[in-house]
Amino acid sequence: MILLYGSQRDYDLLAGKPAEAGEVGWTAEDVAAMHAFMGRWNQELVESGEFVDARGLAAPVHTRRVQGLRDGVPVVTDGPYPETEEVLAGYTIVECDSFDRATEIAARIAKCPHPEGDTSSLYVDVRPIDEGPGAALDA
Repeated sequence: MILLYGSQRDYDLLAGKPAEAGEVGWTAEDVAAMHAFMGRWNQELVESGEFVDARGLAAPVHTRRVQGLRDGVPVVTDGPYPETEEVLAGYTIVECDSFDRATEIAARIAKCPHPEGDTSSLYVDVRPIDEGPGAALDA
């Protein structure tokens, strides 16, 4: 699974709303270029037979965290969370020959277009999906 990360700030910039003076909000053309890039990336994976699924997630502001019990009731907190810088923004599941191949696929995300002057740092994680007991990779 290729995990893509972002922050509420990133979602705001994508919507063209800079949070701080001097920040560059994305234009409609910038967003279209990113979507076109991601569409081509996914299509290449479909054509190679490695694509399984991909989804983007809503902005962190639309998140709810459910955790432990307090007085017998789960604690529910609305997002975004000030202690959390980045959150999972989306994922792509690929089925390929090796972990190295999945990493090679994920590395292509670094070429995703962004507005000139955008200082956000893009990164993704590559993690195998645990297929159940006895299937986990050796640590």
